[in-house]
Amino acid sequence: MEIEFASLDSTLARFTLSGVKTGFANAFRRAMIGEVPTLAIEDVRIYDNTSALFDEMLAHRLGLIPIRTDLATYTTKDACTCGGAGCPACTVTYTLSVEGPKTVLSSDLIPQDPEAVPVHDNIPIVKLAKGQKLVIEARAVLNTGKVHAKWQPTLVCGYKNQPVIAISHACDACGMCVDECPRGVLVAKGRKVEVVSGKLSDCSMCRLCERACMASGIGEDPAIRISAEPDRFIFVVEGDGSLPVLEIMKRAIMFIRDQSDELEKQTGEISGEEKK
Repeated sequence: MEIEFASLDSTLARFTLSGVKTGFANAFRRAMIGEVPTLAIEDVRIYDNTSALFDEMLAHRLGLIPIRTDLATYTTKDACTCGGAGCPACTVTYTLSVEGPKTVLSSDLIPQDPEAVPVHDNIPIVKLAKGQKLVIEARAVLNTGKVHAKWQPTLVCGYKNQPVIAISHACDACGMCVDECPRGVLVAKGRKVEVVSGKLSDCSMCRLCERACMASGIGEDPAIRISAEPDRFIFVVEGDGSLPVLEIMKRAIMFIRDQSDELEKQTGEISGEEKK
């Protein structure tokens, strides 16, 4: 397995994963979406709410606010030594007390842990008119996206096979395929069509160029063929800011490795029992 980055920052990664099958690529994608834990508000105590929003809608909005997460500091409630009662090792407490007129923002949430702040401080929660109040206490816990979407660390996480564009000697550079390509991947140079340098990965494999080539009457087979590499995938991963994208990737690979080790262990035990 090999990973080659085209671009990487704290919230967005574009990379090529090669040397693996489609099943592993999809498992990697699913692990990044649903198996990497983050903090999200789960419990809300509302002491005063005279805003236009119902309590349930307010709690739902609070739960969807992405929170910066330090996985070295927090653990899940199931694995915590407090037994799920809620302690500083597995729970972050937030307080909010605001009176209108004002638009309540995510920055108005005051965390018990200064490091576990909302990713963005300008997320609107509710607009208060004059005389309206909102007083709440909220608790955020660690969990994964397979339990609820609010714990997903990714906004975008997808892949496609690496495109392969083959142009035969039958090409006469008529330019019909160039005009048909919706992403400007092809260009006519001299007596042959070529792929624009650095734009191969932009190909969506729609095969409109093949149809245009056939429509030109060049023969029974098109001069341009679109296919895909079966063991090479282009990934785009965008995080919500709760975790760095590189951390999301590392945690997903660790999850797959642990699951593989557990499967190998169990199959070994079954084989041993059968031999006995």
